[in-house]
Formats: sequence, structure tokens, C-alpha cells
Amino acid sequence: MSYKFFPHTEDDIRSMLNTCGEKSLDDLYKDIPEDLVLKKEYGLPEGLSEIEVRKFFNGLAQGNETLKCLIGAGCYDHYSPSVVNNIVSRSEFLTSYTPYQAEISQGTLQYIFEYQSMMAMLTGMEVSNASMYDGCTATAEAMMMAVAAAKKRNKVLISATVNPIVRRVVETYAKFNGVVLETIAEADGVTDKSDFEAKVAADDVAGVIVAAPNFYGIVEDYTGWADFCHSHKTLLIMNCVASTLGVLKTPGEWGADIAVGDGQSLGIPMNFGGPYVGFLCTSKKLIRKMPGRIVGATTDMDGKRTFVLTLQAREQHIRREKATSNICSNESLMALYVTVYMALMGKDGLKEVNELGYSGAHYLAEKLCEMKGFSMAYPDKPFLNEFTVKFDGDIEDLQNVLLDYSGVQLGLKIADDTLLLCVTETISKEDLDEVVLTCKAYTEGEDEDE
Repeated sequence: MSYKFFPHTEDDIRSMLNTCGEKSLDDLYKDIPEDLVLKKEYGLPEGLSEIEVRKFFNGLAQGNETLKCLIGAGCYDHYSPSVVNNIVSRSEFLTSYTPYQAEISQGTLQYIFEYQSMMAMLTGMEVSNASMYDGCTATAEAMMMAVAAAKKRNKVLISATVNPIVRRVVETYAKFNGVVLETIAEADGVTDKSDFEAKVAADDVAGVIVAAPNFYGIVEDYTGWADFCHSHKTLLIMNCVASTLGVLKTPGEWGADIAVGDGQSLGIPMNFGGPYVGFLCTSKKLIRKMPGRIVGATTDMDGKRTFVLTLQAREQHIRREKATSNICSNESLMALYVTVYMALMGKDGLKEVNELGYSGAHYLAEKLCEMKGFSMAYPDKPFLNEFTVKFDGDIEDLQNVLLDYSGVQLGLKIADDTLLLCVTETISKEDLDEVVLTCKAYTEGEDEDE
């Protein structure tokens, strides 16, 4: 039967499959493990009334198990005030559509303006764009900015202490955009300064990407790095955990040229990995190289305060092959979410969130390292709320025990003997004491088995 509203004809599909080098649509899913493929009809009930639908889904929800999360590594379990969802749902804000018509998009334009203002303040930079897809692509876009600004240089350096997921996305962008990407070595959990200086001194580097805090949770010291980069006409790019900027030295204070990262830690639920929102802030001199858009404030003909799209590259829509980025319709809904969160929390709220995470993480680190088998991976390095420990037992078995007996997700295994842990304000001291007791019982039980 022919359906005229289907966008692709059989010839269209055949042509696309030929281009992909596949024979059928099923071939597009051949990488999915066979045991994950559904081989029966969906278990959907017949039509139900509203109250029956609610009962049905409430029944499904009761099968969920709420866990306590001690995993970080780029995705953080922060508490978001319940009022955030109510404000986000207001009709003047709730849209992800590009605000082309300023006269009917004042709500959208205003929160984007406020988002830019708060992100610029949070990062210590001069300007912020109106959000990116996520922290990984924001970092890749910053790499492309550095190459565009350098003109005759196409080499970018990235520290080995940057989150591996971020590095993989940056590598993909580099591969398909003719960028030479090289890694700066790490030494004892931090970026090797001597390797950094040696590579930058070659005078062929467009930009350097470092992390603050880094993947191991360490707060690295970048004193003098920006000056060294600038003396060799190289841009310094800092990938940051947004929420930590409430207490840590900002990229602007370090002298960075571009600050990027994921805004998920500003109250966005983890939600199985998305949607999140990337931020990109920079100096005024790089504003024309920045992807996305900038909203500005002005006055209308009656003298009332109003908001407009101040800067947006026309190539984004018309000459896309000339565009500096593929960012067009931004992650506006998520930008709205973090804007409301930051407005509600304020400086004092963000500071308190970090203080709670700091005290909890340092308490847990101290208690774990009092046990046999645990030790700090980088004992002399400062950290905020994320840290790395060594464990000479079976990490996966220990994680399973904590999951089964305490409902706790105990960190991320990043090596056979290394565990990355994170504590946020959602984890109480009682929760941490329970983790410590379970770990102690586990390690003492191992000793008895021996």
C-alpha cells in the first residue's frame, strides 16, 4: 500500500542504502547485540481511560529502584529545587524554537540573555553564547575556534587528564576537520608541564585544552600557563565542571581564552545521559569565531527594556559550508533550566553545594583510606568533591556488594585497581557511614577468607 505522507520512496531508501554500503534497513542495526533485539510485539495494553493510564504507569514506576550515586566522571547527581520545573513550564519560556521574531519571543530572549550573563559571570569570561549541545561538543567547537583564529595553524594539544569521553569526541571532530590533535602527557595525575611547554614552544600550536578539575578530580595549578600560551600565539581552552566554578578559580582568573564544559551539574537531572547543555564562553576578541548566537538588551520605541538577537552568523542558515559551526537551534530548553537553577541558588547556594560535596568527599576519602586495601591514588593532590582511590581487591565485586546491600553505586572503575568516586549534596553523612561500614565488613570478610 502506498502512503503519500511517507517521506522516502523505495527508490530513495535503495539509494541511501547504496551510499551507506548496506543491503537492507536491518543492516543498519547489525551492531546491536542479538540478545537486545525485541522479537515480539510491544506489550502495550488496549485503550485506557486517563485514570487507568496513570495507574498503569504508577505500577511500572514502583518497579524502579532509587539508588544513591557516588559516580561522577562528567555526570553529577545534584539536587534541583522543585520550583525549577514550575518556572520552566511557564508559557513565555517553554519553547526550544529559535527566536527569530523578537516581538513575540521576549520570554525566550530574556532567559537566553540572563543565561549568557550568569555563565559569563560564573566563568569569569567576557561573553557567552546561547548554549551548545553538551560539554563534549562544546570542547570540540572550542578546538575549531582556536584553529579558525590561528588561520595558518591546525594543531591543537589536549591534556591526557581531560575526561576520556570528551577527548574521544574532540578526536572525531579533529579527524573530519583536518585538525592535528596531539596529547599532552600526564605525570602523577596532572598535566605534564614540561611536555606542555616543549610542544607549545614549537610555535605551531593553535590551542591547548586542559581540564579544571581534571578527570581524576584533581584541581590542577595552571599558574603561568596562559602567559606561556600567549607568548607563542596559542589559545588556552579550559574544560570545566560548571558547578565547581562557584568556589574554584575561574577560567577568566587563570587567563584562559575559552571556557567550555557541560552545564548538567547546574541542577539538570542525570536522566540516563541527556539531554544536557554545553556552555562556551570566551573573550570579546574571539566573539566572531564563536558558534551559536548572542542575545542583547535594548529599548523599544516606547523606551521599554526589550531583548533582541544581537549577533548570529548568517552562514549558520544560508551558506552552511562556510559556517564556523553546525550549531543553529541551540539546546534552549536546557539553557532555560540551568538559568532558573542558577537564579534560585545564587552565589551562596552554589557555594553551599560545593562545601557539602567537599566535606562529604574528604570524609569518605579519609574513612576509606583507614581500611586495609584502600589508598589515595594521588595523595598529595588537592580535590574538591571527586577523588581517585586504589583498591587491592576485586573492585567490581565490591561495587556489587554495595549495590545489593546498600543500594549504592560505588564510583566508576577506571583501571583494574583504581576507583573514581564523587560525593554531592545528595549524599548525607549517614549514607557515607553506611558505605564505610559495608566496605569495612567486605574487607574484613576478605581477610577472614584468607
